[in-house]
Amino acid sequence: MIPRGVDPELWRRLAAEARARARESEPAHDFFHVERVVANAVAIARAEGAREAIAATAALLHELYTLPKSHPDSSSAGDVCAEHARELLARKAAPASLVEPVCAAIRDHAFSKGVVPDALESRVLQDADRLDALGAIGLARMWATCADMKRPFYAPDDPFCASRTPDDKRWGLDHVFKKLLVVPERLHLATSRELARERVRFLHAFLDQLRSEIAGGLGAG
Repeated sequence: MIPRGVDPELWRRLAAEARARARESEPAHDFFHVERVVANAVAIARAEGAREAIAATAALLHELYTLPKSHPDSSSAGDVCAEHARELLARKAAPASLVEPVCAAIRDHAFSKGVVPDALESRVLQDADRLDALGAIGLARMWATCADMKRPFYAPDDPFCASRTPDDKRWGLDHVFKKLLVVPERLHLATSRELARERVRFLHAFLDQLRSEIAGGLGAG
């Protein structure tokens, strides 16, 4: 899919570079993730009247540079990624009108950075990326990261954070309570919130099933 307003040859060259950069990425941030975020960005941009070329290009390049979630500087990865995107766009002779807004969107997109951007296209990218943290895909990405960081699935004494603060540095499931269930209230745009509803319902259904299975296992013991 080539977004509206982007030169097809430029898009193909950028996509080839983004795919190559993601070749060694873990599953939560691989090129499949990039493609899903691009699709989300296009859908949101079209519904919200944002500049599709900017939102989609930012989505395509938003994983050019990443750091592990456990890295102390992970919240600044977007700043470095934006500079990688700037260099790539210049090398591929992208129009100047595309470069700055794309880099601005990438710079501030990360959930951990906590920035609320002014530009509509930057908000589109934030929402598009955050949507991929929800639903079945979001859970798959979460468990992939959990395995990559060698964390236990859940805290055995309080799996669902009923009486403690979520700590996703220690327990995989805590990420649902620390981040995923908070994502919907941090989405900027009506289209994004609508797309999130079914995914959030799935998260709650998963939690209900997991509660049943864990309770059954404890009872059996």
